[in-house]
Amino acid sequence: MTAATEQQAAHRAPLHELLARMPKVELHVHLEGSMLPADLLALARRRGIDLPADTVEGLARWFQFSDFAHFVQIYVTICRCLKQPEDFQRLVDAVAAEQARQNIVYSEVHFTIGTHLMNGQSASELRDAMAEALVDAERRHGVRLRLIPDLVRNVPFKWADRTLEWALEMQGRGVVALGLSGFESHPVDPFTEHFRVAAGAGLHRVAHAGEHGGPESVRAVLEACGAERIGHGVRSIEDPDLVAELAAKGTPLEVNPTSNVCLGVVPDLASHPFERLRAAGVRVTVNSDDPPLFATTLTEEYRLLADTFGYDAETCGALALAALDASFLPESEKVEHRVAFRRELAALGEELLGRRVAPDFSEVSATTPGSG
Repeated sequence: MTAATEQQAAHRAPLHELLARMPKVELHVHLEGSMLPADLLALARRRGIDLPADTVEGLARWFQFSDFAHFVQIYVTICRCLKQPEDFQRLVDAVAAEQARQNIVYSEVHFTIGTHLMNGQSASELRDAMAEALVDAERRHGVRLRLIPDLVRNVPFKWADRTLEWALEMQGRGVVALGLSGFESHPVDPFTEHFRVAAGAGLHRVAHAGEHGGPESVRAVLEACGAERIGHGVRSIEDPDLVAELAAKGTPLEVNPTSNVCLGVVPDLASHPFERLRAAGVRVTVNSDDPPLFATTLTEEYRLLADTFGYDAETCGALALAALDASFLPESEKVEHRVAFRRELAALGEELLGRRVAPDFSEVSATTPGSG
């Protein structure tokens, strides 16, 4: 490290510490993709599943993704290791512990229940196990997790029906929305009725789009699914009219910068459209997607964005508040969290930066479409 680099690192250190300790909300993180490598190795051994590697270092090499299909292969392998209800409960507890370590007070977590049903898991046993795990996680770690079961575009259609059934049965026990994931090359129209039923029952709607698919993928989920938030959505930048529409309607994007680099959506962080979308008025939020698979954390995503685009504490605080506002928490709870966020940010600023940190709340709407 050169003297200049050391000086830059020292200059950034107080802001990095503030980002680690500031309260955060995460809207796009996958439960199965949050399993730590050491835990995956232990689980695979316990359940008799052979992995391509038997060390954490070997798994890290396996996680060097060649393309999205390679990523899906790894994700499916992780799912195969989850065989008993207690496996899912341990995973929920581990994720909650990590969220607490980063002061992530609330997360909406994607869960591919259909894949586990395909693998022979009992829907009723998983309902009870997951509902119990969510309660225990909040009691043990002081953080709240809520679930978004995902329909998967590219699996047999009957599993979409089963996913919707499971989501509706878990409403009020930890499920807040119905999601959509999988290969964007597959059409979304077959799932229109699923999202219509979900909306009618009071579930929110989110969908992955604009990651490997272009702007037309984002338009498709807005129209066919009534998506209230877009998972990724970064390729919207290719269509100025769509960017203007997203900004005008306040449709939040769940952006995952490191994931986008690792999976080849963008060549590097400097090329990432995060700042261009934000500058255009699009409501962007910061997320980690599958953190251990991409060797990142939500805290690290904030640090990388701050270093890449020169964001200060106020901008990062505004991004944290944007995620809170884009969440599906009831409005009364959002109000409480806003007050707490503002108080904690001010105190951290005085301690670490020698000044109060007061994000520009004009950048964050008081309500977001679909909140409640």
